[in-house]
Amino acid sequence: MVCFVVDPRLEKSSGPRRLSFLYDSLRELDGQLAGRLLVVRGRPEREIPRLVAATEAVSVHVSADHSPYGRRRDAAVTAALGDIPMHASGSPYLVAPGRIVKGNGEPYKVFTPFFRQWRDHGWRAPATSSVRIADLVDPGDIVRSGRIRVPAAPEKLSIRAGEDAARQRWAEFVGDGLDTYATDRDRPDRDGSSRMSAYLKFGNIHPRTMTADLDGSPGAQAYLRELAFRDFYAHVLHHWPDSLWHNWNRQFDGIELDTDQAARSLFEAWKTGRTGFPIVDAGMRQLAETGFMHNRVRMITASFLVKDLHLPWWWGARWFLDQLVDGDMASNQHGWQWAAGTGTDAAPYFRVFNPTAQAEKFDPHGSYVRRWIPELDTDEYPAPIVDHKTEREEALRRYRGL
Repeated sequence: MVCFVVDPRLEKSSGPRRLSFLYDSLRELDGQLAGRLLVVRGRPEREIPRLVAATEAVSVHVSADHSPYGRRRDAAVTAALGDIPMHASGSPYLVAPGRIVKGNGEPYKVFTPFFRQWRDHGWRAPATSSVRIADLVDPGDIVRSGRIRVPAAPEKLSIRAGEDAARQRWAEFVGDGLDTYATDRDRPDRDGSSRMSAYLKFGNIHPRTMTADLDGSPGAQAYLRELAFRDFYAHVLHHWPDSLWHNWNRQFDGIELDTDQAARSLFEAWKTGRTGFPIVDAGMRQLAETGFMHNRVRMITASFLVKDLHLPWWWGARWFLDQLVDGDMASNQHGWQWAAGTGTDAAPYFRVFNPTAQAEKFDPHGSYVRRWIPELDTDEYPAPIVDHKTEREEALRRYRGL
């Protein structure tokens, strides 16, 4: 029997776009399994033992979840099952968190040495096994299963979910984007990204399937490095679960942050793309309209929030998780700490992105900005809400004061 438990706690904490992609993925999976996916809603530590009793199962198998919440949840299910064993296997990463450590057993705090050992460690080839539909229990035959229909998606997404869609998108990127990825990935005007992040986040495709198509070319190796960063951030969260919502580098806990009503007003301007800095506003509007933002622009908008507006990085991280289709806890939270300078292997704390210079370098013709800000040259577009030079100096003053 194949079962998915819709956990109300995760439903409550997930943005509507992430929920929509999850539900769409479940519908696609149910179709692939000829309607034999059992979906129930409730606390897993209650629902799984109930299903074990109803089916007289002798063991439970689950895909390993390395997030802090997932580990706590799976521990609770294991305890509730008593003598029935639960086996957690696999990993949504090329190398499971916890496997790459220093020679003395300590976890890596810096990406580059992690990356070297990660490559030396390697990973298995893509799995060749498949599910035999005839071997699956029909959920309709299970008495008192509590089966529900896959919930309706709260929003209609522009990206199609499911394994077939993931494989199709990956094939398109390998054929028409991978060769130029090393040079185009930082250009939002060209959008040379793969758009695979949501598929990876929700397990529609495994990264081992993708790496099988990566050769030694510059574009392929640049892409492999990004997959390594995904593994690295999962590694960091595995070893330091408190870094989900707290500074990994606690030295920065005492930094002066703005949280008053004026700060809230600046935060609203940032969220709605009304800061008066075109590259920042373009990114925030792209996020609001599509549930996606180009990675280079994510760095620019994050730097602006923490360094120009002096707001807590977790305000921005929470907003991104609410809006993004591909909101991944490990990558999102530690990407934000990279921008804030408070995480492992973070950008030097004194690095402050100049949004104007960033736009000139990565959107030199302004096509990305103009796509999202059609009123750019009219009186409707707001003046800058802060002076970048002044706020850069203020940010440096606050960091030096620690």
